[in-house]
Amino acid sequence: MSQLCERLVGCGLPLYRSSVFVRTLHPHTMGRRFSWHPDKPVEVSAAPYAVLESREYLESPVVHVYDTGVSLRRRLADPAGSLDFTVLADFKAEGVTDYLATPLHFTNGEIHVATWTTRAPGGFTERQIAGLEAVAAPLARVAEIMALRRVGITLLDTYVGHHAGERILGGKIRRGDTEAINAAIWLSDMRGFTALADRIAPQLLIDLLNRYFDAQVPAILAAGGEVLKFMGDGLLAIFPVAPEDGDARAACTAAFAAAQEARARLVELRKREDAHGVRFGLALHLGELLYGNIGGESRLDFTCIGPAVNLAARLEKLAGELGRAILASSDFALRCPGLVPVGEFSLRGFGAAQSVYGLVDEQIG
Repeated sequence: MSQLCERLVGCGLPLYRSSVFVRTLHPHTMGRRFSWHPDKPVEVSAAPYAVLESREYLESPVVHVYDTGVSLRRRLADPAGSLDFTVLADFKAEGVTDYLATPLHFTNGEIHVATWTTRAPGGFTERQIAGLEAVAAPLARVAEIMALRRVGITLLDTYVGHHAGERILGGKIRRGDTEAINAAIWLSDMRGFTALADRIAPQLLIDLLNRYFDAQVPAILAAGGEVLKFMGDGLLAIFPVAPEDGDARAACTAAFAAAQEARARLVELRKREDAHGVRFGLALHLGELLYGNIGGESRLDFTCIGPAVNLAARLEKLAGELGRAILASSDFALRCPGLVPVGEFSLRGFGAAQSVYGLVDEQIG
């Protein structure tokens, strides 16, 4: 955007301000605006979906171009010029003399928009308008390439997680592309989910699940964890051990801090009448796991497997049996102050009894 506008100015176009509006696929963001002004860095701003209902948006010339797919020009220097869009009066007050909005046609049929303004006396010449119109097609190609990559990154971040998404974009897409990593493992589920699903309407259940996961996911991400998957009411996350974290103490401490934060948020959520007394059980473990692509030939999942994940699953079930909010393995607890011995337990699939640790406060979280 910066290079384009600077080169246009170098060609004699008296640009005052220019913006490109690109709609996107994002859970929270409807689109982005890239705004150029001479001698300033390009400003990038994101618009939430709520903007779609705002008067400012609905009465914008940008929306008119979205809807019609044709350019719109308003000669603001002309005393008789139309100010049929609210923003035009603001531009005129800034000294803008001409305004042009051009559609950017993407190859999939989508229409995005670029806007151009000048404060030159008399506005743009017809030759300058033709030049801006001519720029629209190559600008659309570049914008589409960048937008598609951004959408790809966003969707991967949303559905498989940031680190897994980076690996996929980096070419780790073949079945069997895996690596062994050390990580603190988080495995949680909602207590009494099956019975709850029988008692309340499906949409209410979905709304509750979303609030339930909202109590966990931000805490995990803020602590540097990676949410790998949601399995109904279950959540699998990892906190990879960094090379400089030789004894994995930092990864375990981060996971435990996230667990305490999530537990506190769930306590607050449970105070709401529509939360139906939601509770969770969480297992924390430290171990080596295989991290990568597993699945059918043409349908893969980026996940983690291994005995360490199996042990976490057994601990999570044990937490429910003991009425505990959080249980941890000895490997995890020995690196993380704040956990106390609960006892030794035989876990299905593991020959030796496992030492299990929990919170001093036994109240279910």
